Amino acid sequence: MSERAAPFYCPYCGDEDLRPSEQGWGSPRASGAERGGGAWECAACNRAFQLKFLGLLSRGLQRTESGGDER
Repeated sequence: MSERAAPFYCPYCGDEDLRPSEQGWGSPRASGAERGGGAWECAACNRAFQLKFLGLLSRGLQRTESGGDER
């Protein structure tokens, strides 16, 4: 999973009017690269947020007797 993937909608209000944040989590001194980047601003609800992929769960998917996937 790439850290450059862009969100399609705001996780708070669902609007699609998102722009990359230039300042990184609201700090006027730190650039986005210094703060880890990936910060986004929603023009509809005026929130800034950051998304981060943490990793895969160790248990994965397990098959059931009926042939379906179970988590």
